[in-house]
Amino acid sequence: MLGAVETRSVSPVFVGRAGELTALTDAFVRAADGEPQALLVGGEAGVGKTRLIEEFVATAHDRGACVAVGGCVEIGADGLPFAPFSTALRALSRRLPDELAEAAAGQEGELARLLPELGDVGSHEPSHENSTARLFELTVRLLERLAADRTIVLVLEDLHWADASTRHLLAYLLRTLRRGRIVVVATYRSDDIHRRHPMRPLLAELDRLRTIRRIELARFTRAEVRRQLTGILAAEPDAALVDGVFDRSDGNAFFVEELVVSHEAGCAPGSLSESLRDLLLVRVEALPEDAQRVSRIVAEGGSTVEYALLAAVARLSEDELIEALRAAVGANILIAVPDGDGYRFRHSLVREAVSDDLLPGERSRLNRRYAEALEADPSLVRADERATRTATYWYHAHDPAKALPAVLRAAVETRKRYAYAEQLRLLERAMELWDEAPDEVRRSLRPMDYAEAYPPCGCDPETTPLSYLDLLAEAAYAARLCGERERALKTGKMALRLLEGDEAEERDPLRSAWFWTERSRIVSGLGRSDGWAEIATAQELVKGLPPSGVHARVLVVAAGWGMLHKPGPESLAAAERAVEYARLVKDESIELSARLTLGTLQVNAGDRETGLATMDEVRDRTRALGLHHESARAHVNLSHSLENLGRSREAVQVAEDGIRLTRDHGLLDSEGWIRSNLAESQLSLGLWCEAQRNCEWLERSGIRSKPRGAVALRLAQLAVSRGEPTVAAAQLAVAREYVGEADPMPQYVIPTRMVELSVAAVTGRIQDVRTVLAAAVEAGFPPGTHREAWPLLLAAASAEADALGLPAAEEGRAETLALLRRCARGMATPAPVWEAYALHTSAELDRAEGRHRVDRWSETVAAYEPLERPHLLAHARHRLADALLAEGGRREEAAALLREAHATAVRLGAHPLREDVELLAARARLPLTPDRAPEPEPGDDAFGLTPREQDVLRLVAEGRTNRQIAEELFISPKTASVHVSNILAKLGVSGRGEAAALAHRLRLLAPTPQEASPTA
Repeated sequence: MLGAVETRSVSPVFVGRAGELTALTDAFVRAADGEPQALLVGGEAGVGKTRLIEEFVATAHDRGACVAVGGCVEIGADGLPFAPFSTALRALSRRLPDELAEAAAGQEGELARLLPELGDVGSHEPSHENSTARLFELTVRLLERLAADRTIVLVLEDLHWADASTRHLLAYLLRTLRRGRIVVVATYRSDDIHRRHPMRPLLAELDRLRTIRRIELARFTRAEVRRQLTGILAAEPDAALVDGVFDRSDGNAFFVEELVVSHEAGCAPGSLSESLRDLLLVRVEALPEDAQRVSRIVAEGGSTVEYALLAAVARLSEDELIEALRAAVGANILIAVPDGDGYRFRHSLVREAVSDDLLPGERSRLNRRYAEALEADPSLVRADERATRTATYWYHAHDPAKALPAVLRAAVETRKRYAYAEQLRLLERAMELWDEAPDEVRRSLRPMDYAEAYPPCGCDPETTPLSYLDLLAEAAYAARLCGERERALKTGKMALRLLEGDEAEERDPLRSAWFWTERSRIVSGLGRSDGWAEIATAQELVKGLPPSGVHARVLVVAAGWGMLHKPGPESLAAAERAVEYARLVKDESIELSARLTLGTLQVNAGDRETGLATMDEVRDRTRALGLHHESARAHVNLSHSLENLGRSREAVQVAEDGIRLTRDHGLLDSEGWIRSNLAESQLSLGLWCEAQRNCEWLERSGIRSKPRGAVALRLAQLAVSRGEPTVAAAQLAVAREYVGEADPMPQYVIPTRMVELSVAAVTGRIQDVRTVLAAAVEAGFPPGTHREAWPLLLAAASAEADALGLPAAEEGRAETLALLRRCARGMATPAPVWEAYALHTSAELDRAEGRHRVDRWSETVAAYEPLERPHLLAHARHRLADALLAEGGRREEAAALLREAHATAVRLGAHPLREDVELLAARARLPLTPDRAPEPEPGDDAFGLTPREQDVLRLVAEGRTNRQIAEELFISPKTASVHVSNILAKLGVSGRGEAAALAHRLRLLAPTPQEASPTA
């Protein structure tokens, strides 16, 4: 009997796919040279993806690579979180045990979420927005370390079944993998990717990455089908068979195999049923009865079923089971799993056909048997799959009493693995089962076992039953953590209707306050609002209630909001109350978060040393407790505050220490914030190339949140200083995209306006400069925002000074200068750096009124000299030299200042400053090298302009045409045109506007103070 069903349906000859195999092997060669490679292989079911991968894997093995294959697992309609990565890492652990242990050293507790064999999950922290990113970063680093000394091929199969967490990890891996000898190959069924399939947006995102190659497998041609038939039959097929098989298979390699089996069984191709399912079931129905039964059991068990589990469910004797399996394997229906003790269908299409052929009652019965077998002996499957598979089996067994607790246990396990998308799916399934489960089952459930995000709110978690609100809270929290903010918002709304609606059975202000606080984060993340209305509602709900964890949490969130949006006395008082309440309820993690906010606000309020000491203590304590996210936040706030005080060197040290912390623990978003702060301090110190490298690293990292917007702002500021207004405008647009407009924070809004103002100034749009300034002043400068406000005021004052005398700048100039002086008088100067900014701004305002005061510029230079602000110091030296030359008689001193300013501008790549210095030196005939002596002071013929040409230039600067110049000077228009051409040539400019601007900038036509005065 066994011989009757054994058949060879797979061609021993690899047919076609030469181009695709070449692409894979070329990628392997590049990876072996140290350039990571990523490829996506797509094609319809049965087209030959698996066979292509098998050929490539064999080639990689022959060339000495370490190959790890992991497939997405489907159980019913569910996927196991991180299944392909867990399987692949397990394979690497078997092949490279010592190397993997060394690469994972120090992070075993975190990586155990993917590979439980590494040890117990060791995090002391609750679930957090950055938890998943941290796990992803550690996984990428593990693979990079393993691939440092050997070539690794990582194959991830059947992505169309991938769970959300697997998709997110794959996207992160392909975006951030930068080094190592590694090839990542992922396969998927293209015909399954319908318009709403979750893989579709991932594929679109990956298509935008130039480092990823897509390979789409086409169906076989008639010639390739003939070659496939020749390999299967071991003989040349006749033309009629080739034509019939090709027409019916349409070139699908798997269908060719099935049709050959039917033909060999004595069925003519034309006599087969038109139903695809019937075609796929032909060989299964030819099996012995026990083999058919085992096939049906395997089909319902998932993508792969372990032998021991199969034995428990099949309830056959061992000999009967082995004979049944041998028959199914011999017929190429089932295959043994290469790296495990289990079986799966050779092709998923056959499994789906067998599963679909089950009767409804039969399917429920099989799932119940699977669930009962796992409950009786949990060791039948791996620990990391046990909870999810048990929950899925009970759910499809349609037994709510058993399914609800199992689903909740699985939700807890997926949360521990940071698989929040799968946790959300399980929680939504639990909500579906809630009303169907018996009361006694629901009363037996406890919040302490299943609810982490939701606080106990004063009840005893050991005796109080789990409630539907607890499920809603967990679901809302999980949805926010996995990025499903719309679902989080919808779930929160449902909870608030139950708590506060007309039909609410019981009012619970603490629970309502918790949901309102969550809602604040969600609407802010969605860009709907700044979240304050929701926080205010939560504060009203807890007002007057005894201290509680919820009350403390609400106060912490409110203080944090105030720190970012309205720093000042009210926010400082809120932070102090938050610390007090956290201590009352003995919640140290909340207390540390509140103290960190308090320290930041203390620095902003002028209590510098106390605030810095508080943040130092929080940083050290959170590190000792293993609260890595809060410790990273301490580095963010501390580096920010040190920069706020002008202590940029210290800020850099703190930031670099924070980067080491975030790299060690995979906190990518926190690293983004810290690198943004580091780049700002590097810009201040004149380390522009280092700052740019930092920002470019962040651009490549795949961060898509506000740190990316902050980085774009840094790059825009750098572009302005380098004289690249187009680049600055582009980066400004990127910053606005990531920061948004619904949640305005001064730390983003004011620098954004400063860059916009600077771009307008560089491109000669003085009226736009004034419009931006007016908008900034109208929005106001809250206490503690002097750090952002002073650069904006300085940029506006410099723009006004550079536009002095231009006809287009006259209207509104007096009002703008008065506005700037008023703002400068009211702006705080809590540190020497801001005192220097105040002097600089005042000197620029004097210059804007035609006064070049040597004493004021000397004070500015002296203020900057000890502060390590090379770019600003060079600007001040340039202006001091200009004032000295205007005063006359101190040319040696002016020459020395210009040389210092020029050297700084060249080193930094500050092209506008360099150009200004060189033009002033040329006008004054001062050398910019120390080995040359200054030439005699030039007379009135600067740049070689004749008196008549100076008259013409003055009229050009006033915006006169050639005809108007001719009438004013009693010359012909042709003569006026000749003068204008000579002037442009001598000044080295290309147009009348540039000539006018240069004349005013270099005071070739400087007005008297009386003429320039706003009251004149």
